Amino acid sequence: MAIFVIADLHLSLGCEKPMDIFAGWENYQQRLETNWRNLVQPQDTVVIAGDISWSMRLEECKADFAFLHSLPGKKILLKGNHDYWWSTKAKMDKFLQQEGFDTLQILHNNSFFVEGMWICGSRSWMFDLQEEADEKVMARELGRLAASLSSAGEGEKLVFLHYPPVYPGASSQGVVELLHQFEVKKCFYGHLHGAATRFAVQGERDGIQYKLVSADALEFCPYKIYSGTVLEI
Repeated sequence: MAIFVIADLHLSLGCEKPMDIFAGWENYQQRLETNWRNLVQPQDTVVIAGDISWSMRLEECKADFAFLHSLPGKKILLKGNHDYWWSTKAKMDKFLQQEGFDTLQILHNNSFFVEGMWICGSRSWMFDLQEEADEKVMARELGRLAASLSSAGEGEKLVFLHYPPVYPGASSQGVVELLHQFEVKKCFYGHLHGAATRFAVQGERDGIQYKLVSADALEFCPYKIYSGTVLEI
């Protein structure tokens, strides 16, 4: 059984927000589905690290969730900055159960034990802004990441974020400190698109390996993390 990750699917089956108007996103849903079905088996797990659906309300996500549910594997969903439909975990869990989307699970202040490893994460936030409101949001996100990591038991912890925790020459001190505190060795993040992907920090930095997994950066192909052993980033 394997573990994959991909972020920023930006699905819009339940609303009018097409992504294929952007360069590189032409026919992206079909490309994603083809790659997914070629790689992922029913027994595998795929972490979707934020910006899942453009829908504004949870009920409007039904078509997007049905699409994801139809794809092979179990899916673990993490909030992104454009997931305006995101609600309390209890409400989202209830909605998924009522709709029969039993291959979808919510990562929010919790963790999942998969293939002997712990799946942890949080949306995170922008760390290069100095507005008081942004500082408050980041403080909440640090609390959520700490809760997720604290809920995990013994074993390797893989961390998934939506926002990048590091940039060239800069980093989110709070996030990085938590990664070191919990001895995290691998961190995956999304959010960056197009020309911005050139500034993504990838590879090892201070003992932690980072990987950008936004859908267009991966050419809409889920990235394999584990297949019998943890793969190098």
